[in-house]
Amino acid sequence: MLEENSILLSITDTRGVIEYCNEDFVESSGYEEYELVGSGHNVVRHPDMPRVIFKLMWERIEKKQNIIAFVKNMAKTGRYYWVMTDFVVKENEKGQVTNYKALRKPAPRKAIQEIIPLYKRLREIEDLNGIEASEKFLKGFLDSKNTDYDTYVERLITDNLGSLSDSSTPQEVGEATEKKKGSFFKRFFGIE
Repeated sequence: MLEENSILLSITDTRGVIEYCNEDFVESSGYEEYELVGSGHNVVRHPDMPRVIFKLMWERIEKKQNIIAFVKNMAKTGRYYWVMTDFVVKENEKGQVTNYKALRKPAPRKAIQEIIPLYKRLREIEDLNGIEASEKFLKGFLDSKNTDYDTYVERLITDNLGSLSDSSTPQEVGEATEKKKGSFFKRFFGIE
């Protein structure tokens, strides 16, 4: 089980190959550091994870945009753990993406309980009708809640960890995210 104050850090190249991972990441994964470095980040992907969530993540970070997501990872032993993932896109002096820094913290239990049925439904749709159908369902799910992906995820986090500001509405949180386009963890937890 992850400690509440754990911060799992990994740095990958632009193809998702791990270049660096910190001690918390190594410990939570159950792999040795030498097994992780040079491996694709999907080495810790749990089969319950909907592919559409990774599609969204890759679309965003390739555009140099941040995204926060709930991810169920699987350790080498088969044990699983839930994290909130936040990205920092690293660029060279020419503005070209050189690598991605991913920060993870243990996901709030109440948020996980809300995400599990959604992810289960997305996986079922993907298994039967493919990722495009899953993506359409996710869009419909968010539309039915009158929200977008970022606001939905941030609301799950802030509802379960406190809010960015006691007077912030989910819409204001979403607007602040749009304006800042920076690391949510840096704004919310003071880490980057």
